[in-house]
Amino acid sequence: MSFAPILPWPVLVLAGFGILILTVWTVVRQRGTRPQGPVRPAAVRGAAVVLLLVAAMRPGLIDGQSVSASSEIDVFFVVDTSTSMAAEDYRGTETRLAGVKQDVAAVARELAGAKFSLITFDSKATVRMPLTQDATALQTAMTTLQPQRARYASGSSVTIAAQLLKDRLDAAQKQHPGRPALVFYAGDGENTSAEPPTPMDASNIAGGAVLGYGTGEGGRMRESADGGAAYVKDRGSDTGQDAVSRIDEAQLGRIADQLHVPYAHRTGGEPTSDVLRGVQWGNLTTTGDGPGRVELYWLFALAAFLLAMHEPLRHFFELVNLRRSLRKEPTP
Repeated sequence: MSFAPILPWPVLVLAGFGILILTVWTVVRQRGTRPQGPVRPAAVRGAAVVLLLVAAMRPGLIDGQSVSASSEIDVFFVVDTSTSMAAEDYRGTETRLAGVKQDVAAVARELAGAKFSLITFDSKATVRMPLTQDATALQTAMTTLQPQRARYASGSSVTIAAQLLKDRLDAAQKQHPGRPALVFYAGDGENTSAEPPTPMDASNIAGGAVLGYGTGEGGRMRESADGGAAYVKDRGSDTGQDAVSRIDEAQLGRIADQLHVPYAHRTGGEPTSDVLRGVQWGNLTTTGDGPGRVELYWLFALAAFLLAMHEPLRHFFELVNLRRSLRKEPTP
């Protein structure tokens, strides 16, 4: 059993003592004022809060080995979610975004213990997830990620997230000076904006990679992620044929040069663990293999929730009994 508390230990200990003292005082007070009165509600409330405190300690079990990075690393994922990322030319007929999701999950596993942030871009750039050490939150954010619907697409720049990324990097550096930051840019390089791409700023970037998705032959895109959606039509053709999106590796290579990181074409044929091979780490230092963890905090949180339900259920049944007793009273 190991613990990774979300709050400092002194805070948790003081809170625990405070809850214990308050619970004992409440029980003694109820026994003194109402010798026959129930003390169970106060004890149940106290037990629920204690379980929440245990959950806040993040208990877990050691489970095998996992490669872990220093927690003094910030990892920024910049993911293209424009309509072209729905092109079905990744590993046969999968979408490009499906490949991005697999690679992001692989990087997160390799850098377990780092802080992660997710920035997405299509017609605009958005911070989907600020820096957090909760890898589960990153997994959830990536799972729900979908390409932009074709009807809302109005052209996108491959570097529209440049300023937002710079702002986030500057803020992270200001908050924790000297902490290295990695940037993983994932996209197909297809620039559909009328304006030329803005150069990416490599300031405060210690390393990372530009990951390219798609093929030279290209792939068709569905109008939305809904099952059975029609394919996007080529607006520049009079024949009404399906539009085809193709990777622009030259554009992705320029972005990699601007960020001073390597470029890797991802086709799905290579193991996802290879994403970090050749990544420029700068002055980064990582730990060796460390023990993996199976989180158990959710069990205590669930138990606290079930105990907390005792109070509303008790009041509900008291109300039901009161209504029954009123109905049984004879009318004068």
